[in-house]
Amino acid sequence: MSTSTPVLQHTRTAASAAAKRPFRLSRWFRATGWRHLVGIAMIVFSVFPLLYVLSASLNPNGTLLQSNGLFSSLGFDNYVTLFTNSQRPYGAWFINTLVIGLTTAVGTVFLGALAAYCFSRMRFAGRRFGLLSLLIVQIFPQLLAVVAIFLLLTTLGDIFPILGLDNQIALIMVYLGGALGVNTYLMYGFFNTVPSSLDEAAKLDGAGHARIFFTIILRLVAPILAVVGLLSFIATTNDFVISSVVLVTPERQTLAVGLYQFVSDEFTTNWGVFAAGAVLAAIPVMALFLYLQKYIVSGLTAGAVK
Repeated sequence: MSTSTPVLQHTRTAASAAAKRPFRLSRWFRATGWRHLVGIAMIVFSVFPLLYVLSASLNPNGTLLQSNGLFSSLGFDNYVTLFTNSQRPYGAWFINTLVIGLTTAVGTVFLGALAAYCFSRMRFAGRRFGLLSLLIVQIFPQLLAVVAIFLLLTTLGDIFPILGLDNQIALIMVYLGGALGVNTYLMYGFFNTVPSSLDEAAKLDGAGHARIFFTIILRLVAPILAVVGLLSFIATTNDFVISSVVLVTPERQTLAVGLYQFVSDEFTTNWGVFAAGAVLAAIPVMALFLYLQKYIVSGLTAGAVK
């Protein structure tokens, strides 16, 4: 009791001295003020492009120069034009993007989880070489494979038309072909955080690998599944190079390819309609991100320690 009393008195004395100390802007800036300034600068840097695109989408004039004054002219003409242009079916592009993106995300999660479970729980010849190969393949940019993908789909289309050019299923198969790699390695690190004792206990009860995987492991690794699904959906939605090569017919194209038509013409560029389409295209990604937000942090950090 006698020992803690001087400590409490010293703490109270220091607190009262700090309270009586006059406020100095330089001291506050060195302590915490600079962090607030950095945070405000980052917020402005991040929010201004979004506000500019939204203002351009609501500007009926259709030019970027007249959109410099944010929200100086408001109207929904660009959104009406977006859905009334028969030569550029934005509604079909939107649906195609959702179908291709969600299908690819689900397939990527399933294939990646199967591969990660095998690498994490099984011991076989070539296991370490396979993990390294998945990482090495990711070093090469996707652009290098465009010519090979075009020739491959041209040949497959002669035999299996459903896997040929200008077919959405073929595009999904191309995306799933690159589903492994960094996603598998990310899942592999998360799978290693799950105790193997759970597998051993399930095996004693007579469960096989399939039952362990679907009934036990998948429930415990839900955060990383959500992260990989979100990243796959974003990458598929934003892809332009491969989708522009595979899909030719306007009714089968995705948003990334279709929206480019509004600004690619030499004499009829309409940035207002393009901005309106970009604003609507961001809604599915933002909605999915908010829905899976609770899994994102744990899914990214837990697998990074292994």
